[in-house]
Amino acid sequence: MIEDRFDEERFEFGEAVRVIRNVRNDGTYPGKPVGELLIRRGSVGHVIEVGTFLQDQVIYTVHFLDQGRMVGCRAEELIPADAEWTPSRFEFRDKVICTINLSVKGEIVASQGSEGEILKILRDMDPLQYHVRFPGRTLQVPENILEAVNTEDVPSEGVV
Repeated sequence: MIEDRFDEERFEFGEAVRVIRNVRNDGTYPGKPVGELLIRRGSVGHVIEVGTFLQDQVIYTVHFLDQGRMVGCRAEELIPADAEWTPSRFEFRDKVICTINLSVKGEIVASQGSEGEILKILRDMDPLQYHVRFPGRTLQVPENILEAVNTEDVPSEGVV
C-alpha cells in the first residue's frame, strides 16, 4: 500500500519547491518553541527526502538553504519553484488592522484600527485582496489598506 502512495508523489529528490504557507514548529522541530515561525511562505528549498507519516501521509523533507533549515512539508504546502506565485503579506488566520475606515453604502462597518482576521487570499485579483472577518462582518479588502497586528511575522517590505 505504501508503495502505491509513492507512485503518486508530486516532487522528486533534488527538485526545487516553494512553500506556500508559513511553516511553524508543531513540536517536532528540536530547539525551537512550539508555534515559532520556521520558514516563511514563498521560500524556495530542495526536496532531500520523501517519507510517510502515520503510514498515510507523504512528507517531503525540504532543505531551505537560505534559512539553514530542513523541515517536513505535505504536498499541499508545496508548489514547483518555477510555478506562478503571487506573494502576499498575510495568510489565512493572520490578524490584521485596517488603516482606513471601511464603509458599505456610506455606512462605516469597520473603523480605522479595527482588528480582523484573514479568511481567504484572492491571489488572482490585481491588486491582491483578502476576505477579512471584522467583528460582525466579512469584507473583501485590498492588501494595501491592511497592517499586521503582530509585525514580527510579517516583514514590512513584503514576502522574503
